[in-house]
Order: sequence, then structure tokens, then C-alpha cells
Amino acid sequence: MNFYLEDLYRLLLALAAGGLIGAEREYRSKATGFRTMIMICVGATLFTMLSTRLGGDRIAANIVNGIGFLGAGIIYKEESRVKGLTTAATVWAVSALGMSIGSGHYDIALAGFGIIMGSLLLLARLSYTITRLNQTREYKVVTTYQNKTLNKYEQAFIDCGLSPRRGPQQRIGTQMIGRWKVSGPEKAHEKCIKRMLNDPDVKEFVF
Repeated sequence: MNFYLEDLYRLLLALAAGGLIGAEREYRSKATGFRTMIMICVGATLFTMLSTRLGGDRIAANIVNGIGFLGAGIIYKEESRVKGLTTAATVWAVSALGMSIGSGHYDIALAGFGIIMGSLLLLARLSYTITRLNQTREYKVVTTYQNKTLNKYEQAFIDCGLSPRRGPQQRIGTQMIGRWKVSGPEKAHEKCIKRMLNDPDVKEFVF
């Protein structure tokens, strides 16, 4: 089986594309970084080239399944938030980029690379802005039991421009403990946090 010069070009192109995308992920301290993205892109390119030479599409089709398992391993839950979704989606997109290069569809590969890099670099700021406009946080308030409910703290969230959703509330000995999931703008959260921290009746505040 002959090795053609174009095959080398495809592998080097996959190396460059995967490396640039991986560098962006590495810069942002993501789990799947520089070397991993290179291996994914080059690997997808190799599998596609091999599938073409063998005269079938079974190998190339199985890349999608394999990348799905890899992406699932990147996603994890931290406290109340799911993380790793962007990196997992990037892995999936990079594999498709490698398949485009491996099959010789350079126009699709170039367009795909531009869109992937543009999304990671240019849309990060937009994503941050959207998050500042509305974000959900979990709050825990512990106060001394004084034959009262925790409604005043729920009202405090509302007064600060937030939308609270009550979680479990309980009394343990002389303490009342309340938990809420609260949604609203970042500035409203900061205002509420400052108010809670300066409340002498609040014995413990987790935010």
C-alpha cells in the first residue's frame, strides 16, 4: 500500500488544526487541552483515510460512537452546575474536522475550523455577558431560632431584585437553616450578599 504525499499533508493539516484549537482549550485550563485535541483530530483523520482506502465507511462511522464515549467522560457535575459541556462539544467538532481533512474535503474543513475557533474565541465574552445578566446560585442561611420563619430572608432576595425558589428548611436545636436557589443579575446577587453578610442575625451564610 503506497503512502502519498497528500496523506502527509492531511496529517500535518490535522496536526495544525487540532493544535490551534487545543491551545485555546489549554490556555483556558480545560481538561482536554493541546495534545489531546491534536490526537483527536489526527486520529479522526487517520481513521477516515484508512476507511477510504479499505473502500467502506464502517470505520469512519464508528468514529462518531467512539468520540461520544470520550466526550461523556469529560462532562462532570460540580455542586449544582454541569461542567465540561463546551469541551466535550469541541472534542466532537474536532473529530468531525479531522474526518473532513481525512476525506480530502478541505473547503468544509477550513470553514469548520473557522467557525470552531471563532466560537471559542469570540463568543466567550458574549457568554460571560449573558451569564452576568442572569445566573442561578444556591444560598444557605443559618440563624438563631426565635419562634419565627425564614420568610424575611426570602423577602430580602426579592427586595434585591432576585427570584428565589425555596428549598428544604429545617430547625436543629436553636438554629433555623434555610436553603434557596436564587436567580437574577450578578449585581443583584452582590447586593444581596452584602446585605446578608451585614445582618447580625445571620450566623452562617453560604453563597
